[in-house]
Amino acid sequence: MFSTTDFKRGLKILLEGTPYEIVEFQHFKPGKGGAMIRTKLRNLLNGRVVDKTFRSGEKVGRPDIEHTAMQYLYMEGDNLVLMDLSSYEQHYMSTELSGGAENFLKDGQEVKVMLYNGDPLTLELPAALIFEVTHTEPGAKGDTVSNVTKPATIETGLEVNVPLFINIGDKIKIDTRTREYLGRENS
Repeated sequence: MFSTTDFKRGLKILLEGTPYEIVEFQHFKPGKGGAMIRTKLRNLLNGRVVDKTFRSGEKVGRPDIEHTAMQYLYMEGDNLVLMDLSSYEQHYMSTELSGGAENFLKDGQEVKVMLYNGDPLTLELPAALIFEVTHTEPGAKGDTVSNVTKPATIETGLEVNVPLFINIGDKIKIDTRTREYLGRENS
């Protein structure tokens, strides 16, 4: 069990049988009575954000959440197939829950997965990953004017904007949070 004194951003709590993550919290003391804590909570099952006020000292549950390393195997319909690296058990995760992470996954890639009651809930990718460009228009040599970009398709099928000098076969670093080009990777 957690007490309201344990509240901090990112803390996972169990409220009415549903796992939530604390997005924001604020202590306040009204004119009468004890202190209160206003919170914004994100439902980990559907992503909705709700406001909830707690009395100081109130207790909330601790959800059955576990972080484990898994390997991405392949896509099957609208599901990602993941394998637990310790038990070799396969798990299916809907692309709705992955938050677009499927655009950055290569077969055999290791990822951290948050499990709730043994089922995958979210994927945690590194902040930046390196990919090979599989399709783009030919670049003009010496054309390095800043802020001029062109579309390029990477090996996972995701299209990102890259500078004009990037060619097919180049390895580039992409920010997985913003889907932006960060730089060319020298091999």
